[in-house]
Amino acid sequence: MTNQNEQFKALKPRRKTRVVMVGDVAIGGDNPIVVQTMTNTDTMDVDATVAQIMKCVDAGSEIVRITTPTVKHVKALKEIKEKLASEHDCYVPIVADIHFDKNAAFAALEEADKIRLNPGNLLDSRANDDKVLTDEEYAKELDRIEEGLLPFIDKLKETKKPIRIGTNWGSLSGRVLARYGNTPEGLAESVMEYLRVFKKHDYHNIVVAIKASDPMIMIEANRILVDKMDKEEMDYPVHLGVTEAGSAEDGRAKSTIGIGTLLMEGIGDTLRVSLTEPPEEEIPVCFTILQATQRRITKAEFISCPSCGRTLFDIATVTKTIKEKLGHLTGVRIAVMGCIVNGPGEMADADYGYVGGAPGKISLYRNKEVVEYNLPQEEALDKLIELIKKDGKWVEG
Repeated sequence: MTNQNEQFKALKPRRKTRVVMVGDVAIGGDNPIVVQTMTNTDTMDVDATVAQIMKCVDAGSEIVRITTPTVKHVKALKEIKEKLASEHDCYVPIVADIHFDKNAAFAALEEADKIRLNPGNLLDSRANDDKVLTDEEYAKELDRIEEGLLPFIDKLKETKKPIRIGTNWGSLSGRVLARYGNTPEGLAESVMEYLRVFKKHDYHNIVVAIKASDPMIMIEANRILVDKMDKEEMDYPVHLGVTEAGSAEDGRAKSTIGIGTLLMEGIGDTLRVSLTEPPEEEIPVCFTILQATQRRITKAEFISCPSCGRTLFDIATVTKTIKEKLGHLTGVRIAVMGCIVNGPGEMADADYGYVGGAPGKISLYRNKEVVEYNLPQEEALDKLIELIKKDGKWVEG
């Protein structure tokens, strides 16, 4: 049987990238994969935005992005950051989300900790979607884009602010659509066109992102992008997300498939789960995906059987109680099993086991070894906590 350590070795090594600092948060390199979200308040409503940011930070968000469609909105960032600091002693890095307004992009460099640009929207348009440009015409368009980016690159060098170049399915320019279609290849090339300009002009403080609402497209586009970057000697960190994933089970399933697959392949340095819910609700999902892919361990891992006619106690209620009591024990794996049939075998990788041995009786395991046999159920959880403390693995929650 493949043991837990062998399974971990089967994970692909995390792709090596440069480190990009966003405020005091490091993205890439050997740093923990960063969790972030985006506010959905009106940026001009400073109090509401500050309140929402604090909910996100309290939930564990390490970076927060704010929509800044105009210079007027960018100016609100200064007041938002001041209120966060003065009223909440909070200095979470703030990202300005820019799409169409070049003036807003320049202004954001003075106020935000990082800028997000969408190549399909900033210097391009969806005009003439069906016109396929000749190679010469296409090259002239790329020259035009480079010329448009140069003043911004100069300002980036002056301010030393990081940038995220992020394109979305559905926002590709007409020029890219006509040549590549609405395809993963087109998504990747849209980002690469900008990256080549930044690399040519020696600016590398960059994070990249490709998002789509279809996780299959998102996965393939990111694979293509990483392959292109590696071939062109670009080591920029990657931000992962399935955009417009939806809500409830649908949104969580799509995000887990898209983000989780790439994390397992070693791709990804920061992530957002985009749900049609309050943004603070995204954060636990991010950490759950990281935990499940073993890329960032922030809580206890629980193994529990689905129950059947052999189950000797109310496993759903007991599991919930055990999670509430032990969920804060980072990196500890705990199995809750309803009977000895599923117990010792199914929980082989667990550090501790809580297993039904007879009606009203619980046996406790350390790894595969029984350490307490047929305890009264009402004593079992306290005894499990004592065992964990004895092993030196207990911390206060």
